[in-house]
Amino acid sequence: MMMKRGMKLKVNRSQLLFLSREERPGNFQKEGTLQVGRQEEALTERFCRLRGNLLFILRKQAGELEEVLLLERCNVMKHPHDGRRLAVSFESGDPPIFLQPSSFMECASWLVAMRDANTEELRRRVIHLRTLINTHTQQLTQITTGRTAEDESPDSGGGAGGVESVPKLSPLHLTLECRGLDAITDGVQLHVSVIDTHTHTVRKHCSAEIVEASDDGVFLTSVRFRDDFPLYCHSRIKVTVSHADESTIPTTRGFLGFTSFSIRDLLRFKEPHISLSLRSMDGVNEVGEVKVSRVQTEGENENQTPTDHKCPTLCDSIHGSIDDKENSPMLRAVLCAQVSKVYRFKTEDQRWLLVREQMSETPLSFSLPKQLLSLLIQEHTNRIQEVKELSDLSPHWDGLRHDVITHCNHMIGCYQETLAELEKVPATSCFKSSTSKSDRHLQFVPTNLHSQRMEVTGPDSTGVWYDVITFGAPADHHQAFKHGGLKKLLNKHSNLRESCVSYSQEESSRAKELLAGMAQLQPLVFGLAEELLAISQEQNATRLRQVLDSLTEQAEQFVHVLKEELVKSALLEIHNQCIANSNTSHVHSNGLLCENCPASQGGQQEVGPHDTEYDEEEWDRVWANVGKSINCIIAMVDRLQEQEQHHQTVTSPEQQEAAGETNSQNTASRSSMSSSSWCSWQEHLLPLVVTLRDCVREAVGKARVAMTFVVLQGAVSGTVAQGPPQIAQRRHAVFSQGLSAVVCGFMLKLYGGLEDPDFLRQLHTVGVLAQFESLLSTYGDEVGMLEDMEVSVADLNRVAFIITEAKTEQLEDLLPTLSGTWGSFIVEVPLPPEIFSSLPQELKDGPLIRVDPVLFNIGINQHQSLAERFGDSSLQERLNQQSCERLRAYCNALRDRLPDMAGIQSLADLMSSLERSVESKKRKNVEVLWIAAMVCRKVNGVRLTSCKSAKDRTAMSVTLEQCALLREQHTLSQQNFSTALDCMRRSRLSWGQMLGCYIQSGFSVSGLDPGENPSGLPQCLAPKAPRRHLYPVAFLLVTSHLLVLWLILSLVILLAKYQ
Repeated sequence: MMMKRGMKLKVNRSQLLFLSREERPGNFQKEGTLQVGRQEEALTERFCRLRGNLLFILRKQAGELEEVLLLERCNVMKHPHDGRRLAVSFESGDPPIFLQPSSFMECASWLVAMRDANTEELRRRVIHLRTLINTHTQQLTQITTGRTAEDESPDSGGGAGGVESVPKLSPLHLTLECRGLDAITDGVQLHVSVIDTHTHTVRKHCSAEIVEASDDGVFLTSVRFRDDFPLYCHSRIKVTVSHADESTIPTTRGFLGFTSFSIRDLLRFKEPHISLSLRSMDGVNEVGEVKVSRVQTEGENENQTPTDHKCPTLCDSIHGSIDDKENSPMLRAVLCAQVSKVYRFKTEDQRWLLVREQMSETPLSFSLPKQLLSLLIQEHTNRIQEVKELSDLSPHWDGLRHDVITHCNHMIGCYQETLAELEKVPATSCFKSSTSKSDRHLQFVPTNLHSQRMEVTGPDSTGVWYDVITFGAPADHHQAFKHGGLKKLLNKHSNLRESCVSYSQEESSRAKELLAGMAQLQPLVFGLAEELLAISQEQNATRLRQVLDSLTEQAEQFVHVLKEELVKSALLEIHNQCIANSNTSHVHSNGLLCENCPASQGGQQEVGPHDTEYDEEEWDRVWANVGKSINCIIAMVDRLQEQEQHHQTVTSPEQQEAAGETNSQNTASRSSMSSSSWCSWQEHLLPLVVTLRDCVREAVGKARVAMTFVVLQGAVSGTVAQGPPQIAQRRHAVFSQGLSAVVCGFMLKLYGGLEDPDFLRQLHTVGVLAQFESLLSTYGDEVGMLEDMEVSVADLNRVAFIITEAKTEQLEDLLPTLSGTWGSFIVEVPLPPEIFSSLPQELKDGPLIRVDPVLFNIGINQHQSLAERFGDSSLQERLNQQSCERLRAYCNALRDRLPDMAGIQSLADLMSSLERSVESKKRKNVEVLWIAAMVCRKVNGVRLTSCKSAKDRTAMSVTLEQCALLREQHTLSQQNFSTALDCMRRSRLSWGQMLGCYIQSGFSVSGLDPGENPSGLPQCLAPKAPRRHLYPVAFLLVTSHLLVLWLILSLVILLAKYQ
């Protein structure tokens, strides 16, 4: 079946067969035999039937159904090179399909029929007809009443009529009540549109879904028009009602009724509400009643407000208004698929409080994992190239190199496959449901990642935002938790990490530079030394001095390269490893059994078990010998030249005259004497040059061994030492899930604090706090999930943010980008040029903004009750204690560096309360989470909440926190607290069903044990458990004998599981 890529369309094959074969007059708009195919050269004859927006393709008339085309978001046109052929192309990018009727007339008939079947085309025609009708109605009204648009405008002042002279009415809040639809039990959908009778335009405002009716059969929802919405007195609002299972565009099949009313009529009524008849499509029959009420604002008569509203919901819109202020490029880079609700609650002083909830997905769910996979593939590819560039190695080191290459090749293959599968996901997809958490190709994608935002507008505050990021606990559900979580698996392979010396990326890079420098300088030194010996026979003192100067310069550079502390420390580590592993052996991935003694590399001296002491000054003597050797050569050349000059000066002129008679004989004698003198120079220089060569060879050999060790150990520590490839892949996957959530929260926090100078100063001085709130239990598989999450949160400590200036304000230029290598990733967050220019200079300079992650966990479900009574909760206690210490360190650093920051003085009391709560042994002590959240908000931190799948427990936690914020920060009345909590939780349930978080409709929110109320928890936090859940522990506790039997059986099962 042809459909938009990425859209899940539930179909019933038997129903489709029935629709394609139902032989009734008028069922099909068009039918006939066509040539059909997806390639222009390969068309086959098929029988086609057009019914509504479905094109049925059968092998023959009344034959087998082959394919069904959904003619939505598509373009039907004639083929440019063949007027008798039609081409249907789809906006989703699916391959086009070609249809060829038997004649040109048939082609034109099919073209018209298929274009009319498209809902978008029909909708455009309907809008055009509505505009004409409204225009005609407006003209008749003006003629009948004898008034013009100028007279009707109460604020026109007698000026010229038109849209410009009429003031806007926004903001406006309307409640809509649909009555008389008792037969509809599966909910209804309301579509609200605004018609401007002056410009004859129709603007869609929102689509609101009402899942269920109240007890008296009333479907209630509301519409909110924001300040920037073009709403005038002459505007008309049209309300269309359809079945709830229809799309946002009402169709004929799901249409129930419609009505419309004028804003002017609504405002002129003394009562703030009007009643309208809901009519059928032909406008004849009444199918129900719609009551429109104007919500009273502050200062108006509140006695007229309807009191029979069971839930004070003001707006329930999918994707919101198209003119929403939050639809900016910056927010669209981090948020998508928004679902919002607006409530109205009373404060303690009986004033109104408007609360807007917004739940959004994020495109970062897929974009950041893709970037991370690409960086990991490149990093492993570079590592393979690094170890391959090393020279010939000893068997042990060559085995290590083979292990590294095998490990990297395995990781590259897995990540390339995963990245290829993620690239197939449509660009519009930005959500991974909990049903896909075990999918191997979605390991790196966070589960149910959403931003939960609450905007509060009260009498004393406007537009206060509270953000919480919710997502499933970062865990590898594909590899499951049979052998524990990541923390336990890493501890099993800790001996590999302990036996491996870890070197940073900078040290490995420096080692490669030293290897390259030695490879370049050693041949130069040897060549100049040979040239020095050759010139010593040429009787050219000037040339000899030039070569000696060049040799001296190259030798000094060589010694400067060798004077590196990294070489000295690496030689010491080689000696220590050889001593520690002198009696052990290791089987490498190439099947080679080697002794673990790396010091034999490159023909170096063997180190036996008895050599337990290492002379740390030995390396200093080695490179110093090179300098001493070159100094000896220089001194010898100087001495030989002085001797030659002295020999020439001692020869007197008298001796030369006396020997004049025998001049011919003496000339030959002096010539032979000079030649013998230069030969003696070579004899004197040769031993010194040989010594220089030996010193250089020794220094190069030791330095090459040391730097090879650094490069190889750096590669081993990043690959083989981390354990098997499955563990490394698991660690990367859970890190990716946590990274997407943290980046989403940081970007929202940054956008919301651009006008807060204290927050901007905090970023570049202290960094940002990321507080993870986990609701996992310490029982069963969730122990492994918590261990995965612990490692994921700890690895986020190595992530840093940097704020950059975007090239343009286009969405592509505002998306965050990831760079760096494992252990030192940097996330670049671009801002529009105008906003970036307003930042402090310290942030413009591009400092790294560090992340300080902390993790607090309190299990709140039934399994945690078992863990606390019969199991072990030490993991939770350890995590909370460590996180409390890290949070204390962050608060101290913030107080020391920013002592004038608002609210900083109250942190000491909060931290003391948090430490007392952590140290207490209360069961399900959710007070730890509440205090930690308060501290996080005080220090402008990022709040993240998660449980197994970010559904039940997460929704309970977020809604309770939001209502607590309304009560403490915005004086929500105590009697409305439970009402607000109930409304928000029912909203979360309906949102989860709409977004695919919950599979079954009617899924109940559950979490705590029935009737349990730990630590003063409100009773509304513990709703009734689903009826389908049976807890055998309650029955086993009836008698002590059954309890003992249950414990024995549990122990047997656990032993069999972990054996």
